[in-house]
Amino acid sequence: MVYVISGDDKGKRGKVLRTIPKKSRVVIEGINVVKRHRKARQQGEESAIVSFPAPIHVSKVMLLDPKDDVPTRVRRRVDKDGTVERVAVRSGQPIPRNR
Repeated sequence: MVYVISGDDKGKRGKVLRTIPKKSRVVIEGINVVKRHRKARQQGEESAIVSFPAPIHVSKVMLLDPKDDVPTRVRRRVDKDGTVERVAVRSGQPIPRNR
């Protein structure tokens, strides 16, 4: 889960649906929802207005601390065996990777 820190959806929380690393953007469920007018392409199809979440820049979101569900910055900690894990700066607890 992430927290939106700026923009029209500031203060909202949502689940990350997709990441776009090359453009530094993420798509979040229920955030930055846009409407597009879809025209009928075949006979029998109907035109419609379709709503879907558009990508926002990663700098506008923060991960939530697993301990108290508050936005936090993230550090990487390398264990002695070489495994890397994400750690919340606020509490020091590891942040799980939900896929």
